Amino acid sequence: MSSMSLWKRISSHADCEQRMAAYYNKKGLYDLRLCLAPWIEDRIMSEQITPNSTNQLERVAIKFIEDLQQKLLSTRASDQVLKYRLVELCALIQRTPALELYTHLRSGLQKELQLAAEKSVAVAAAGQSMPLNTYNMNNAVSAAAAVVGMNGGYVDTSDLLGVAGSSPVAAGMSTGIMHNMGENATAGPMATPKVELYEVHHQIMHSLNEFSRCTDSLKVLVQSYRYMINAPNSPDAETLFKRLIEEKSSLVARLQRSFLYYDSLQDMVIAELKNWRRQQALAGNGAHFSENMLDDIQRCFELLESFVIHLLSAVKETIFVRLMNDDPDLNCLLERVQVAQKNLVCSAFIVDKQPPQVMKTNTRFAASVRWLLGSQLGIQMNPPTVECIIMSELQAQRFVTRGTHMDVTHSSLAGQSSGEIQNCSSTMEYQESNHVFSASFRNMQLKKIKRAEKKGTESVMDEKFALFFYATTTVNDYQIRVWTLSLPVVVIVHGNQEPQSWATITWDNAFADIVRDPFVVTDRVTWRQLSVALNTKFGSCTQRALTSENLEFLFEKLHRDNIVGERNNEHISWNQFCKEPLPDRTFTFWEWFFAIMKLTKDHLLSMWKAGRITGFINKAKAHDDLLRAVTGIGTFLLRFSDSELGGVTIAYVNECGSVTMLSPWTARDFQILNLADRIRDLEMLRCLHPTDINVQPLDRDLAFGDFYTQRTEPTPRVDGYVPSTIRVQVRTTGDTGSISGTPHHPMQSPPQDSMSMGNYSPPSGIMFYNPSSVATTSYNRDDSDSDDSSVARELENYVNNTAPDDPILGQISRTILNVCANGHEAQWMMPTKSAYAVPSPYNQTVQY
Repeated sequence: MSSMSLWKRISSHADCEQRMAAYYNKKGLYDLRLCLAPWIEDRIMSEQITPNSTNQLERVAIKFIEDLQQKLLSTRASDQVLKYRLVELCALIQRTPALELYTHLRSGLQKELQLAAEKSVAVAAAGQSMPLNTYNMNNAVSAAAAVVGMNGGYVDTSDLLGVAGSSPVAAGMSTGIMHNMGENATAGPMATPKVELYEVHHQIMHSLNEFSRCTDSLKVLVQSYRYMINAPNSPDAETLFKRLIEEKSSLVARLQRSFLYYDSLQDMVIAELKNWRRQQALAGNGAHFSENMLDDIQRCFELLESFVIHLLSAVKETIFVRLMNDDPDLNCLLERVQVAQKNLVCSAFIVDKQPPQVMKTNTRFAASVRWLLGSQLGIQMNPPTVECIIMSELQAQRFVTRGTHMDVTHSSLAGQSSGEIQNCSSTMEYQESNHVFSASFRNMQLKKIKRAEKKGTESVMDEKFALFFYATTTVNDYQIRVWTLSLPVVVIVHGNQEPQSWATITWDNAFADIVRDPFVVTDRVTWRQLSVALNTKFGSCTQRALTSENLEFLFEKLHRDNIVGERNNEHISWNQFCKEPLPDRTFTFWEWFFAIMKLTKDHLLSMWKAGRITGFINKAKAHDDLLRAVTGIGTFLLRFSDSELGGVTIAYVNECGSVTMLSPWTARDFQILNLADRIRDLEMLRCLHPTDINVQPLDRDLAFGDFYTQRTEPTPRVDGYVPSTIRVQVRTTGDTGSISGTPHHPMQSPPQDSMSMGNYSPPSGIMFYNPSSVATTSYNRDDSDSDDSSVARELENYVNNTAPDDPILGQISRTILNVCANGHEAQWMMPTKSAYAVPSPYNQTVQY
């Protein structure tokens, strides 16, 4: 473990140094902190301050100022400027009240410790190496206030393990400012934290071994004390008494040092658990997550619990050795050890399996909680029952603020629930094989939900709830009450509420601080942070990460301003992300992005993973890339539609050398015929434009052959029905015919929004093709087995009895009249009597 000074760690981060410099400059103490950094840290952090003891604090402050002045006077100045500055500092110290100066410095160190701990967690999550903090303040009040806020555990005010006289624990959720980890959300695996955790594990084991020497000294002290009590008139009683005072004083100092080291180890283990929970939230967006790390953290928790039990027992035995009427140092140490133990127990109660974060009413779901100390406390011998309710964001905030002073029982929480959950209780179980002490909720169901009144543009998809788990048990005749909150959830009642709900959850998971008031999150992040979140979400859903070009396109779509140069630090607001419609569109960026993600996962997954879909590219760039392609006519690419939610379109170089873009296909189209088979039917598509500059163009069948559906010739049916198959057709610009041998259709004017850069976006379509009855046939007057004129008249009569605006029958009519009038050979396809054209809602013609 590193011994780097606290101030060096703070000054290694410009933002932390700037914040602390501003704090110290309020009293003109910045130069003092800078000049005597190690001395101030060692001196203040070794002070033993009894909570609420004003007189003791004043005495300590006066002594500190005296020593500080001596330290400044003995400091050798390297230059004249520094010498004058030291004189000014001495004058400042004399002008400032001792208590005011001391408390300002002490509070500053507490702030530095918090910042250092936050940075340690954030840097560890980024996979970087940074020394962990080995300091902590000794003030028991500070220790109580520093209870881990990740789960807001609460313990009864009576002593945890049978030690009387403990004070109430302020176990509320901390509201300290924490570093936003959104930028580093997916930066690096969990390897570095595991190495640090292994080091912490080793340090705990080493500390326990070292503490055994302290217990040996304690045994000698207790034996000598009992001898003195039993032989008060011994000639050497006075000598023995003085020796006992010295031994006890030495032992108390060793116990204090042991606790300081224990406290720093506990802080590091809890920081790792915070980091694990942060990674758990990021995993909700699809980031890599190692659940097994929780087992390593539990081993550290169990060792710490063993350590603190031994420490608590040693302090109590030392108090038993009463050599003077009052022993404030030991009483203060006892209180601090009790507070630390309670903090440890509360922090160990967590949600290890989160419920679904988009939760639909009347739908079954599962979750589980785990207590990382169950076997150490012996609770598994009488396992408690864990209850669960659902809380709104406001209720969770109120409970975190006031809940530590409330009796956490079922009756007191009855009015706190915002809904009705079935199967909401479970008894904890201990598994001997892996030492896991947990409660599983396998069959919960949210039946009802009570919502708060909405303000402004708020919707039910913006409203966050959380599951609140709590339990009460007894250890050594004392009650332990703990509770924890799940990650935020959004409750929906219909599937169409899902996209916006996932926007709320994705933003919260990506950008929430490690410790916060439920469930406050920033409404503005940098593009660097958001790009990581989008890439993580899309990559986990579709199993292929976005390229830098894809992300560049997404930034342009989101920001809407033409920004040249560095874009990573440009800010994107929550409203831009999912509230404001895109320009000239009726949907938001998130709705568009979510629809593409769902389409890709459900219908394009294998082709996207294989790199066959360019996807995120605008029309202009697709146009330019295709025209520059060396493969020329027939070169094509696939891109996601800008105008259609969840649509994919094909852009290709047509026979005239210009670019044609087909009308988009959506999920409903792919339920009829998949994308690869549609590409196979379009003979003008010859060569797939590469999705990456390092990849060579591919022949169409080579690129998509693995994704084609095998087609077999339909076998005749015995019931008289004729089987049919489905084929895709696309009209080419300026042509009166059609592609792939499909029937001729009259050219229709393209819709206005399908025109771009002079390129026509022709509608595509499908047809049911019957090889046995729908065939290309050559009719010649000399070879016909029937009277051509009678056939023509019959067909013409059929046409005249059909709606005149029917495009297929209109074409048939013109073909027949042409045959009858000119008497020459004509190529045409005879449809069945039921053939007709139906306009498709997707700008394509579907033929039956």
